Amino acid sequence: MQYTEVMQRLRAMSDPEAVAGMARFGINPANTLGVSVPAIRSLAREMGRDHAVAQQLWVSGVHEARILASMVDDPREVTEAQMERWAKEFDSWDVCDQCCSNLFDKTRYAYQKAVEWSSREEEFVKRAAFALMAALAVHDKKADDAAFLRFLSLIERESGDSRNFVRKAVNWALRQIGKRNASLNRAAIGAAEEVQQQGAKSARWVASDALRELTSEKVQKRLASRLPASRGQQP
Repeated sequence: MQYTEVMQRLRAMSDPEAVAGMARFGINPANTLGVSVPAIRSLAREMGRDHAVAQQLWVSGVHEARILASMVDDPREVTEAQMERWAKEFDSWDVCDQCCSNLFDKTRYAYQKAVEWSSREEEFVKRAAFALMAALAVHDKKADDAAFLRFLSLIERESGDSRNFVRKAVNWALRQIGKRNASLNRAAIGAAEEVQQQGAKSARWVASDALRELTSEKVQKRLASRLPASRGQQP
């Protein structure tokens, strides 16, 4: 499917009323068509992987086109320079999260960028670091625990960032790591307890919200039922 046809399809699905609703959820309304993510995903399935068209979609600057780009790009062809360029242009939390969970977490640079971006000052670049951690915790089934234990130290370090889009991603990463297996659950609970001792209000929120879920009966039962299959499990 050619770029011009794809853009015509997206524009045909535009909904100005939906744009207003998206803005209420903190999504940047600039260059936004109001197309739902399920509709974008359906179009992505029709298109299949297409690295070249993905680049054109991103350059368009259209909100939904950029989300679609993250769905159709080929992670094997994504370069480190492309990841840096796209991350610097994030202007909305949903574009950031879609890129991280649809594409960036499947590239060979995923773990590297999660670490590097965690110390960046740009709000959405830093959010991307922790969105990547969360996505990797869910999607990379073969990874050992060591990488996620390293992430926990970064979560502790950055939990005091008071910016809403950053602290929510820090919390998200902590919770997803802690739900990966029983061993990481114990480590994440320990990290949350350390964070809870920090003075910053945002750190206390990150910790208390994560602890509520990670220590819940529902999560503990699920992890116990998966215990024999867990990777990196401690005796």
